[in-house]
Amino acid sequence: MSVLVRRLEAVLEQERERWVLWLPIGLGLGISVYFSLPVEPPLWLGLGLAAATLILGLAGRSRQAALMTLIGLGAVSLGFAAAQWRTALAAAPVLTERMGPTGVSGRVVLVENYPDGDRITLDLLRITGLGPDRTPDMVRLGLRGNQPHLSPGDWIRVRGMLSPPSPPAAPGAFDFQRQSYFQRLGGVGFAMGRAELIAKAPENGLDGAWLIIERLRQHISDKVIAALPGSRGAVALSLMNGDRSAISLSLMEDVRDSGLAHLLSISGLHIGLVAGILFGVVRGGLALAPFIALRYPIKKWAAGVAVIGALAYSLVAGATVPTMRSFLMISIVMMAVMLDRRGISMRVVAWAAVVIMLIQPETMLGAGFQMSFAAVVALIAFYEFVIDRRRGREQPPPVWWRYPLLGIGGIAITTLIAGAATAPFALYHFNYFQAYGLAANLIAVPATSVWVMPWAIVAFVLMPLGLESLALTPMGWGVEVIIQVASGVSSWPGAVSVLPSMPSYGLAAVVLGGAWLCIWRLKWRLWGCLGVVAGVATIFFVRPPDIMIDERGKLLAVRAAKGGLALSSTKAGGIIRQTWLRRAGQVETSFPWPRSGVGVDGRLSCDFMGCIYRKGKHVVALVAHAGALTEDCRVADVVVSAEPVRISCPSAHTVIDRFDLWRNGGYALWLDEDGVRFQSVNGVRGKRPWVVRPEKKKKEEKEKEGGL
Repeated sequence: MSVLVRRLEAVLEQERERWVLWLPIGLGLGISVYFSLPVEPPLWLGLGLAAATLILGLAGRSRQAALMTLIGLGAVSLGFAAAQWRTALAAAPVLTERMGPTGVSGRVVLVENYPDGDRITLDLLRITGLGPDRTPDMVRLGLRGNQPHLSPGDWIRVRGMLSPPSPPAAPGAFDFQRQSYFQRLGGVGFAMGRAELIAKAPENGLDGAWLIIERLRQHISDKVIAALPGSRGAVALSLMNGDRSAISLSLMEDVRDSGLAHLLSISGLHIGLVAGILFGVVRGGLALAPFIALRYPIKKWAAGVAVIGALAYSLVAGATVPTMRSFLMISIVMMAVMLDRRGISMRVVAWAAVVIMLIQPETMLGAGFQMSFAAVVALIAFYEFVIDRRRGREQPPPVWWRYPLLGIGGIAITTLIAGAATAPFALYHFNYFQAYGLAANLIAVPATSVWVMPWAIVAFVLMPLGLESLALTPMGWGVEVIIQVASGVSSWPGAVSVLPSMPSYGLAAVVLGGAWLCIWRLKWRLWGCLGVVAGVATIFFVRPPDIMIDERGKLLAVRAAKGGLALSSTKAGGIIRQTWLRRAGQVETSFPWPRSGVGVDGRLSCDFMGCIYRKGKHVVALVAHAGALTEDCRVADVVVSAEPVRISCPSAHTVIDRFDLWRNGGYALWLDEDGVRFQSVNGVRGKRPWVVRPEKKKKEEKEKEGGL
């Protein structure tokens, strides 16, 4: 045992310079622990643990093993504390029930244009029927019909219906309420009728500066659409100012199914291209003047211009969280160049992750954060490996024909590595796997990098002169290539596979295994492959629920004998229905839900009062009408009712009725040989600040207690 310990210590000593790269992993672990808790911990806990580890670390700094252990625990505690304080600072009132029609007035902070109407976000609200202490900081409203032209900063009044942000569609599904909590979005809904414009946005002050940016974005939209109508203009617009609302649904599906969705979402690729192009143009231009190039640090000047250009592009793109996260990473890279450090390194990425996790720890739970850092870390680790292998070897003299092949090979390898690194996260969040993403990216990425984005920068420069069409026209040629590639590849047989959801512990295994593989430099890094493979393999060992019910009891799903889900409606609960099917690895329902009689596989039988579902020894009553309860409560061992159950159910050991759904949200049930397991949406989430729980309706509660 002592020999093994000494060997481990020797290997760790050789990897000493890589120890710091585990700091973001420790922070992420602390953030994950915080968000997985069923109850809100005391606010002092995270900082208290961090302080305790600091004190113990100072006391035991003479012992290296103890010191490193305490530093790791300190990082975990710091991540935990950051998540705690971010949650406390984001607290704001949230609606607890549907209300309206009611009067809503406030200031427009965001306008989103969609084919079926605009969507606006308001702040500084006044809502009829709500006092100041219960009024949300922001609400989001959909507008339909003939509406006034609205810009950020305008003040409006409108009548609308408001609801709390939607809970997850199923236990463990995406939590829109948690996302809305950190955005301080306390309600969503739609306007009834035409909005009344009370006052236009101010022209000066901070609001005026913000308005200038928004007007600039709108000006860019008008110019691009005028020069490039149709799909070309819609895609070009998404690349220039981040507005994807003009892209048709069919084109978006083609882009997603071909594995090119990352090209239309302004992120690290686009910010990096803009910064890189500006850096290269400025440095190359200054190098043409020997008087300047020999006397001044033109490389550092070029890096400064690249940062300024990347910031301007980020603001024009809407300054969304993913965009600003990418800008932060590029800024750190360029700062390293200005400080004569290596621009692209694993340490730069690690410190960028640390900054983001300390400022906005909740973003770590999102697909954007996970996929962007996974791709960058994997690529840097691969090229570090290549450099290590080539170090000390004599390289053949350059030959002109090698450069195109090296370019194509570099794009192929980059796409393959980035695709492999992000695939587990795409499966976890979206359940999609694009089989031909490599083929599509081999054409679309070079077209974007070499042709489309350089012309986009030229178009930005020419817009003040009114000459933008000179750049937008050739840019449109490259955009057409992307559109044709997306359309062609998405039509290939088996282009998209829908797989069941990966469990959270599977994703954790992938993250830890991938980190082990990418962070270390010696051969023991290969043990990380086991974690990645084991994590992905969990998809095939997770048993989906046998029964699912939405929070209103209006939409149900049962598992067929062959394994697929059958849904009670093909129209109700659109997003919930799609989420259930996607998480089950399905595109459509397995068999039609019988309105009367027995279903095709014999498990489900229905009449106008409800259904009976049988699996093994279990009999489950799915009650739609209260009149069925008397009989069903005598024969079923599980009763699921969209109506209140106010009678005794002697045969049932599990009863879920309207009040349970109202309190706990949707349910998922597993019918095992030895019993019944179930989870509810709110039961999984626990009692956390972002979990919206309805206010108790005392009358209904008393009626239920009296009936029981």
